[in-house]
Amino acid sequence: MTDDKTLVSRVLQGDMQAFRLLIRQHERLVAHMVGRLVKNNEEREELCQDVFLKVYEKLSDFSFQSKLSTWVATIAYRHAINWMRKRKMPMTDLAEEDHFKAAFVEEENPESLLSDQDMNGFVMTLVDALPPQYKTILTLYHVDAMSYAEIGEVTGLPEGTVKSYLFRGRNLLKEKVKKCIGKEELL
Repeated sequence: MTDDKTLVSRVLQGDMQAFRLLIRQHERLVAHMVGRLVKNNEEREELCQDVFLKVYEKLSDFSFQSKLSTWVATIAYRHAINWMRKRKMPMTDLAEEDHFKAAFVEEENPESLLSDQDMNGFVMTLVDALPPQYKTILTLYHVDAMSYAEIGEVTGLPEGTVKSYLFRGRNLLKEKVKKCIGKEELL
């Protein structure tokens, strides 16, 4: 794997192989960022392509004050959020936490949910049902292993807000799991 400075330098010099490598190294991250917010496959694919076009256009502005992956994730997140706003997709009001429980905690039979999925798939399905702010923060922290500071940089949120969203998202997820498996306490 090439280090980020060398890779960026090669891309800026017009090396398309280097740009392909940059895409390969970050396509999973971009897919996670966009996929957590956009469910339609065609729209998601198009947005991911758009993200890499933006990365290519803005690469000369990248100053290495953060990791390249953080910078790419920031572009992906903001592009997906802007896309949602343009289409007037609902960005849930975070102040109404009781409303979330009623709207997002399903009463489905856990056996039917688990019969077609493994446990990770089941949990990711529950995460997908969370409001965009929470599922994005949970995914960045637990799946992409980003720090609070990196998540704050990607989302433009203060670190305290990131921690708060992570806490709230976990609690909502815990409530969903409790409802699905019918247990009062989790390990």
